Amino acid sequence: MMESRRLKFHTGEHDTGQRLDVWLTERLKDVTRSYVQKLISEGYVHVDGAEAKSGLRLKNRMTVDILVPEPVPGEVRAQDIPLDVVYEDSDIIVVNKPKGMVVHPVAGNWEGTLVNALLKHCGDSLSDINGVIRPGIVHRLDKDTSGLIVAAKNNTAHRVLSEMLKKHEIVRAYEAIVDGVIKEHSGRIDAPIGRHPVNRLKMAVTFKNSKEAITHYSVLRRFKNHTWVGLRLETGRTHQIRVHMAYIGHPVIGDPLYGRKCGLMDTDGQVLHARCLEFSHPVTGKPMRLEAGLPDYFKRLINALEGRDFPG
Repeated sequence: MMESRRLKFHTGEHDTGQRLDVWLTERLKDVTRSYVQKLISEGYVHVDGAEAKSGLRLKNRMTVDILVPEPVPGEVRAQDIPLDVVYEDSDIIVVNKPKGMVVHPVAGNWEGTLVNALLKHCGDSLSDINGVIRPGIVHRLDKDTSGLIVAAKNNTAHRVLSEMLKKHEIVRAYEAIVDGVIKEHSGRIDAPIGRHPVNRLKMAVTFKNSKEAITHYSVLRRFKNHTWVGLRLETGRTHQIRVHMAYIGHPVIGDPLYGRKCGLMDTDGQVLHARCLEFSHPVTGKPMRLEAGLPDYFKRLINALEGRDFPG
């Protein structure tokens, strides 16, 4: 039986005046606002120990407790959702995932995911190693991270890709816009990542119950108050880039968990794009290098920063 999750949040001064349902949706991230409203109406959410309504206006230093019930996985239905297919053969499919799309079904978000789209596009040709909820899924991208993701169309390809990931044999290159000006041209962040001790939805650099995490970064362009960076994952921990960049004082712009909203435009989440995948084909061994150009939201932010370009 799948267990429910109990979560606890605390409000700060910057949360004052926000609606409870909107505020919670931003923190739960992979669920819809309507699902959050349903949890509130059914008594799963308590504010300072009492049941609350969706429209409650928050105040500083409130404690919000939420019970997120885990539904029993059912059949995930195929949906006719357009996919930007970068590469496909009988063994693998590589997709350029748009910002805002969840990779696989989760509580409160059972439709409109990449898996729903893959089931329609690939039919029965997806690996079943990860079960009915995550067919074909070898690795993940966060909901608001755009870019390349590879899925396996059979179990042989899935096993080989998983092993390649463990051995760091798949190059995953990203680009991001981060807060602040990074002075050095490049760097290596070697800091272990584990679950945040208080906010269980967040990850953190910690030496307790953590795993090794290494991220490489290089400066692509400097602006007055921001930096455009290229990033490469040596390991693949949950939220790794977002946690590591915040750890060195340069959080990804728009990151709702580890940074802050962008003051120039609504980025609808972190400005982070999985630009390139490089690996040997899991069946043929052929060298593969696939790229996805920067999406419109990323380009619009660069254009907004152009007028404040910082030489160097």
